[in-house]
Amino acid sequence: MDQAFLPAFINSFFIALGVLLGGSLIGGLAAFITGQPPLTHVFRLSEGLRIWAIVAAIGGTFDAVYSFERGIFHGETKDIFKQIMFIISALGGAQAGALIIQWLTQEQMHP
Repeated sequence: MDQAFLPAFINSFFIALGVLLGGSLIGGLAAFITGQPPLTHVFRLSEGLRIWAIVAAIGGTFDAVYSFERGIFHGETKDIFKQIMFIISALGGAQAGALIIQWLTQEQMHP
């Protein structure tokens, strides 16, 4: 059963945020255990995990491609709009997570 749009939109944001924060912080713990600088490692992980946080939040790439296919070939433009909004929500969650990591580590983000 499909979830309503607004709860799925909010879930997309927080799933991306959680993947980024959780992955970065747990990776920082691993860096601490292995004797590497944890805050630098946390920041670097947050940069590398962004795309994976977005993919996890939208439910995998094949669902997104299928929604675009339905929208283009079957004339269901509503599906395209929804998928774009989910991707924007996931991008926002990943960016918010990256900013929180930047604030915690005091590292500089490069454009």
